[in-house]
Amino acid sequence: MVVKLRLKRFGRLNHPTYRVSVIEGQRRRDGRVIETLGYYLPKAKRVEEQLKLDTERAQYWLSVGAQPSETVASLIKRSGGTLPTKKKRVRKKSKAKAKPFVPPRAKKKKAKPAAAAE
Repeated sequence: MVVKLRLKRFGRLNHPTYRVSVIEGQRRRDGRVIETLGYYLPKAKRVEEQLKLDTERAQYWLSVGAQPSETVASLIKRSGGTLPTKKKRVRKKSKAKAKPFVPPRAKKKKAKPAAAAE
C-alpha cells in the first residue's frame, strides 16, 4: 500500500481551497482520507493566511515512507519542514566480459527449378 501526501480540492468555482491530506495511492484525488494535515488557500490576500500545515505530522508520514506530490513537497519546504533525500543508487559493473558483436548471416535464396519444356 503506497501512501501519498496530496492536495484535496474544495471551494467554489474559480476560488479553490485545498486540504493537505494523507491518501492511499490508488484512491482518486478527492477520495477517502487517512489524515488531514492542514490547508492551502492560494487566493488568500495575505501570505501568512495561505498555508497552515502540521509539519510535525508531515515529517512523521514522510519518515514512514509516504510520498509527497510535487506541490505538497514545495508547501512542506515553504512551511519550514525538510524532505528526506533519496540515496543515490550505486550500480556495480559486471564482471563478465562482453561478447564481440557478430552480424547475422544473410539468408541464401533458393534457386527455383526451371520449368520443364514440352
